[in-house]
Amino acid sequence: MSDSLPPAPAGFPDSPSQFALPGPAGTLEVATAVPDPGEAREGTGVICHPHPQQGGSLRNKVVTMLERSLRESGLATVRFNFRGVGASTGEFDQGDGESGDLTAVTQWVRKVHPGDALWLAGFSFGSYVVLRNARALAADALITVAPPVGRWEFGEVAMPQCPWLVVQGEDDEVVTPQAVFDWIETLDPRPVLIRMPDTGHFFHRRLMDLRGAVKNAIRGWLPPPRQG
Repeated sequence: MSDSLPPAPAGFPDSPSQFALPGPAGTLEVATAVPDPGEAREGTGVICHPHPQQGGSLRNKVVTMLERSLRESGLATVRFNFRGVGASTGEFDQGDGESGDLTAVTQWVRKVHPGDALWLAGFSFGSYVVLRNARALAADALITVAPPVGRWEFGEVAMPQCPWLVVQGEDDEVVTPQAVFDWIETLDPRPVLIRMPDTGHFFHRRLMDLRGAVKNAIRGWLPPPRQG
């Protein structure tokens, strides 16, 4: 299936694109988009999807809404499928190999957008992957939606040193909301926390609320307008 994807372009595409990027387990399926030229800022956001073995992919509705939130805020965006999902080759690797996938994508971003701020965002398992790599990848901002505290080991993760937003539904049926809130209480400094009432794990009927919450929260963190 990956044979049907074109190879990675030399530069960041100026229109919505899908292509194959070399990754540590073979091929990674990547999708990029850019904001309206008049709104573009000097930043690129990389967004990670939920658990590969539970239907997660770059086309997940929360992932696509995160992408829209960042793009409407002026960032170029990159979504990709972890190994073993869609046209990405390889097998699920408990977050370790997926960290390598994320690193490969960010290396490409830094090559084609060398002056950009690097933003990382993720939903559920994807938020675990971006969080555990944010510090090593020197992320300039981090967004974690429904971080799976209690389902994955967060205790050994080096906390990020950049602006950080956590969005958590109060009626999440997959991640225990109180576990997330209790974990945040232990952090110093603490991330910005948005608690969304009457909201389950997949943000059914609350996706537009998620979009607004993210855009409002990150407004003060945005990089300067893109020149040229």
